[in-house]
Amino acid sequence: MEAQSPATGEQAAAAASRGGRALGIDLGERRIGLALSDPSGTLATPLETLAPSGGLAGRVAAVAAVAGRLAQEEDGLAAIVVGWPLALDGGRHAQTARVEAFVAALRRRTALPVRLQDERLTSREAEGRLALREKDWRRRKRRLDAAAAAVILQEHLDAGRPAGADSAGGA
Repeated sequence: MEAQSPATGEQAAAAASRGGRALGIDLGERRIGLALSDPSGTLATPLETLAPSGGLAGRVAAVAAVAGRLAQEEDGLAAIVVGWPLALDGGRHAQTARVEAFVAALRRRTALPVRLQDERLTSREAEGRLALREKDWRRRKRRLDAAAAAVILQEHLDAGRPAGADSAGGA
């Protein structure tokens, strides 16, 4: 069965050339945090948290469905930025390989560019930001994954990369 793309190659190229919105992803073991940038590619905001079942295929299908929906909106979608988990010393660990497998499968499902962004300490930063506004840890926990995705995406945007620019040299 051939995978359907959430955007055609022409749509993706056109959106990437004008900057456009990017979808940020924090891929966790149980949940997937999503964030979305504004059309100018300046500001990332938390979008939602997914809890898909079905292993890798279920996770890829869930994210591809959201990307497809966003790509069909008026502002479109130019790229997907996935948090790349590395050890503090820059080395790889088990989660690094899981994210790379997810990225490879997602790239087969979409015509949009899928980029990696170093995510070291982003969950800690997101938790700190949430703690300033929300004192109840249960509420913070529900919002943490999407907030971490926003931190990942914002770091990508702040580095001055257009939505379609690679940040980790591929993988």
